[in-house]
Amino acid sequence: MMEWYSLALRTFCMYVIIFLVLRIMGKREIGKLSVLDLVISVMIAEIAVIEIEQVDDNLMHGIVPIVILLIIQIISAFLSMKSRKVRLLLDGKPTVVVANGEIYRDELKKQRYNLDDLMLQLRENGVTSISEIDFAILETSGKLSVIPKTNDDVVVGGSLSSENFDENEKLTNESAPKIIPPGFRYEMLPIPLIMDGKVQDENLDKINKTRFWLKNIIQEKGAHHFKEVLLCTIDHKERIYIDAGNNKK
Repeated sequence: MMEWYSLALRTFCMYVIIFLVLRIMGKREIGKLSVLDLVISVMIAEIAVIEIEQVDDNLMHGIVPIVILLIIQIISAFLSMKSRKVRLLLDGKPTVVVANGEIYRDELKKQRYNLDDLMLQLRENGVTSISEIDFAILETSGKLSVIPKTNDDVVVGGSLSSENFDENEKLTNESAPKIIPPGFRYEMLPIPLIMDGKVQDENLDKINKTRFWLKNIIQEKGAHHFKEVLLCTIDHKERIYIDAGNNKK
């Protein structure tokens, strides 16, 4: 009888501990698992099962490793928030598998992603023909993001609109010089130029632009310094989005 009581108590304790750990780890762990998150989740589950089964073992022998894994996850999440390089190291980069109706076979091979998987996820996105889409991006979570071919809408404050948009910001105008050079590979859409107040010089180099050009762009939006800008991106139609989030109270 005592053995069953001990088993029930250990099961309940491990349930509470894992529930609290997952709550501390955050909602991201539920919606999207990176490789590191997956490893930590599997290890926590294995430790919990072992501790439940080994009734005679001290419960702390399971709690301590779980706490250590939690600390590792919290530190990695904190570093990911502070550094995009760390984010790319831990999560990887999205991969463009279709662009302008052309399938990138080499990218499919690198990701071990076959055509059946591609067609399945295209159908799940409501796409019946590859010619209907501008880009298909395989996200780090394994989800396929599809950007269909549309009219030249413009982005204002995070929403699509064709009204109340400054003529100087209509970068898709045929008479305007092209910002993004031909043959540019979109590893990420939209392309981040500023993230958390830090200029993404690598992406600026790819589109053959300088910090001087970027500063003129943000000054037109009322931001005086790069650090005032939370996010600045440019999409495949050369539309620029700026969120001076650091100015918000």
